[in-house]
Formats: sequence, structure tokens, C-alpha cells
Amino acid sequence: MITHPSRPNRPNRPNRPNRPGRRAAVATALALAVGLGVSTQVSAQASAAAPARTATAAPQPVTGTQGQPLTRVADFYGAYIDAKGDYTDPDATLAKALRAHYLTPDFATRLAAWENTNGADGVLRAQNVPTRWTVTDNGAVGMGHEVVVTLTFGSGTTARTTKLFVLLERYNRVVDIQTTSSR
Repeated sequence: MITHPSRPNRPNRPNRPNRPGRRAAVATALALAVGLGVSTQVSAQASAAAPARTATAAPQPVTGTQGQPLTRVADFYGAYIDAKGDYTDPDATLAKALRAHYLTPDFATRLAAWENTNGADGVLRAQNVPTRWTVTDNGAVGMGHEVVVTLTFGSGTTARTTKLFVLLERYNRVVDIQTTSSR
């Protein structure tokens, strides 16, 4: 014999035929006896306990074109921030390799001097890592190209942004990072 864990086995109870009509009548009588107070209470509880729904944003594509200054700076900053921003395991070796790959040797030397003077990361112009960033094309400047990197630090009402103007040589290596435009 199979028994349900919440119902004790009652061998002395006579078998009763399944009576769905009787169950429906009892359920209806119970509902009428309780009255509208239950339905009002249940609907009030349901609306009060309903979790707030958040809209999910549609996936945003990221595109790039090989050799374009905008893509090159976006690639550099994205990888650099990822390397520096992994708080459990920041990758200093990767950050150093990215600098060697994307910065001209002359600028890397000047940047190291700036960092010693200012006690901050010269690529980010900050002591911490941004939570968001955007990269915007700012056009040709002489024989190079300028890209604007907007870094957002923090979130909510305490968020602050910093604009950096990244100058690339015509061979797409970073020759300068400033807080003002070269244009």
C-alpha cells in the first residue's frame, strides 16, 4: 500500500468514491461563508508583495574596424581597465604589456614620470578604476588622430566623470593623454 507522508494510513476507514461535485460544493460554500474579505485581503497582499519588475535592456552591440583610431583606443582602454579592475586578482603583467603594445616608448617614459609626480595611474589619470567608459572620435589633429575617453568613477549620485583626450600617431600608437583637447 502506498501512503502519502502527510496522511496517515487509515486501514479501518471505508473506501469512499471520488466525489468531485461534492468537493466543488464545499469549496464554494467556504468561499461564500468567508465573503469578500478574503478576496480583498488576498488581492491587497498580492499587490503589496509583488516584486518590482525591472526592464532588461536590449543587448548593445560593440563594433570595431581594424586600424581605426577609435577602435584601437577602445580596445586599449577596455583591456587595460579589465586588467587593472579585477579587484580579486588584478593583472599587472597584462597592464604593463598593454602599455608596451599601445603606447610609444617616448610617451611611456613621460607617462611614468607623470605617475611618479602625481601618485596616480597615468592612463586613467586616477588612483582607482572606472566603473564605465565611453570612447568617441574627435577627428584628425595634425598628422595624428584624437579620441575622447570619458571615464565614470562610482555610481548614482556620487558618480563623477573625467574626460581624457588620447592622441594617436598616424601609426595608431598613443603619443599623449591629456585632460584638454589638442584641437
